[in-house]
Amino acid sequence: MSADDRPLLDRSLLDRLWMPTTPALRLATLRALVGAYGFVYVLVRLPHLLSYALDDVARFQPVGLATLAPSPTLPIVYQALVALLVLTSGTFLLGFKHRWLAPLHAVLLTWVLTYTNSWGKILHTDNLFLAHVIVLAFAPSADALSLDARGKARPADHPRYGWAPKLMVALAAAAYLLAGIAKLRNGGLHFLGGETLRNFVAFDNARKIELADIHSPLGAALLPYPGLFAVLAWVSMLLELGAPLALHRRIGRWWSLGMWGFHLGVLALMAIGFVYPLSFLAFAACFDVEKLWQRRPLRKLATKLGVA
Repeated sequence: MSADDRPLLDRSLLDRLWMPTTPALRLATLRALVGAYGFVYVLVRLPHLLSYALDDVARFQPVGLATLAPSPTLPIVYQALVALLVLTSGTFLLGFKHRWLAPLHAVLLTWVLTYTNSWGKILHTDNLFLAHVIVLAFAPSADALSLDARGKARPADHPRYGWAPKLMVALAAAAYLLAGIAKLRNGGLHFLGGETLRNFVAFDNARKIELADIHSPLGAALLPYPGLFAVLAWVSMLLELGAPLALHRRIGRWWSLGMWGFHLGVLALMAIGFVYPLSFLAFAACFDVEKLWQRRPLRKLATKLGVA
């Protein structure tokens, strides 16, 4: 093999890893799933989002895109942007004028979420959802299962549909890897003993009881068993530090089930629900989601949508 041949071989390997030949329907289904979640999310939280049409400059500590604004946005302008976000959430879900409106939707969503975080506590719970929307907005995810694709022949499987699902998995893996690293930086290997986790569960439930908030009776009941928390600490650390293995498709499927179980555990022990992971949509890119349309409950709908 000559030196001139090596770059071609390397590029071929890179293509197989990051741009595998993928059905357009898989990418489109991911857009529809994440888009449906986002549409419902925006509608449900609309009163909360609109509540940040504030002009109390003293409370404004900009983060993200909001740092580009020297002062709070005029309330009426912010309300108009939220209304436009509702509209683009619908066009993103339906795949309408995707090439132009989807990037606009990604920018609006980034602006609104970072703007709301600029008035108080910075929340990280929407970061992965936002990252997935951005990927899908700039990918050809409306080439099937969309208003844009009506009356057109279904595209052939192609590598251009493969990089976005792969990147969505990589972003999820990166988020959990950073969480694992943060645990080690804050608590060191002592975290694996389980006492830190046990104390956190105890404090969180005690605080909620004092505030007459929803707490977890199960978490309180399990506090006398420190060995259980040691096992949970090891499992969570292995899942988070092992997150890069999710880039291997078969391992990624098992990892995603493990992370989903992790979030169920958080819900059970502390009554804290991270909705996007709990919906399993955070891990959907690990699976052949286009096969959902072959399931009996969706077959009739698939026929109507032209994806059967």
